Amino acid sequence: MATELHETIFMAKQERHKNLFLNYKNLNIFPVELLKDEGLQFLERLYMKRNSLTTLPDNLAQKLPNLIEFNNALQMLCPEIGRLRSLRHLRLSNNQLKCLPPEIGDLQDLETLDLAMNQLMSLPDRLHRCLSLQNLTVDHNLLSHVPRQLCWLHRLNQLSMAANRLTFLPLDLGRSRELQFVFVDNNVDLKGLPSYLYNKVIGCSGMGEVLTEALVGLPAEVKVIGSQSDNVVPLEELAMRTMHRIYHHRPAGLNLLPPIILPKSLLDLLQFPLGHCHRCSQAMFTIIYPKLFPLRDTALAGVHRRTTVSFVAYCCSSRCLRTFDLQG
Repeated sequence: MATELHETIFMAKQERHKNLFLNYKNLNIFPVELLKDEGLQFLERLYMKRNSLTTLPDNLAQKLPNLIEFNNALQMLCPEIGRLRSLRHLRLSNNQLKCLPPEIGDLQDLETLDLAMNQLMSLPDRLHRCLSLQNLTVDHNLLSHVPRQLCWLHRLNQLSMAANRLTFLPLDLGRSRELQFVFVDNNVDLKGLPSYLYNKVIGCSGMGEVLTEALVGLPAEVKVIGSQSDNVVPLEELAMRTMHRIYHHRPAGLNLLPPIILPKSLLDLLQFPLGHCHRCSQAMFTIIYPKLFPLRDTALAGVHRRTTVSFVAYCCSSRCLRTFDLQG
């Protein structure tokens, strides 16, 4: 096997291959032959399917500067992955990954990320820094939620999260016009879809029963569920909305003195609100006004026959709640 591996790599160097296939080689360390000289500087795609690597060398990005696709190599993704700044396609399906390093957010050219068939229980918040990401697949993992920061991936076109343990989706999911395909099939505890998804291509078979009066599985930041009879928005929510406007809409060059010192959790919420009103786009932080639209009562009832899920409009006030119309 070692001789065969050496010959494969030697030939790739000699002929300046752009693609190198090292699948099923029983590798448990990264081949040093790939890093000995500059002979593989033309390599763009490295396929290492079904090996047993647990780490990457520190100088991988230096030795393979043009690598744009890395296919299914690791059982544990190490922080060094963030150094492959030219990487465009990262495929790590059918491994035993239990977590991802925050450094994955450094891959700003990444377009495809395939994490299907692993053991992930969460996704890193910093994933939203992958500004070029278009296709994210996390089917068949152990996710109970996904970070709301994913809604800031404005180039994301397809998001597939089938066969997980999702209990709720980010309130803003689907707000981006670019996101057109969302698949959440076989999440039995997921009962509601944000109304932003109504005109998207969605897969939602095998989901939970229709919501009735109470909403379950909401983000922890939701402190109050408002209703049409509420005429006043709580003071805490008004303060958060005011601070959000100060932080995000102040004139250029204006410094706030003295600086406002806030806990990190609060700063994170100000930067990435819980969601935006599905009626007027007002940022929301601690209170939501939900309005249910059972799928069976919509025009999509005949399309999705294997689910009784509801669409949910999340509004910022009782006024927006009363005037929201799913049909636009």
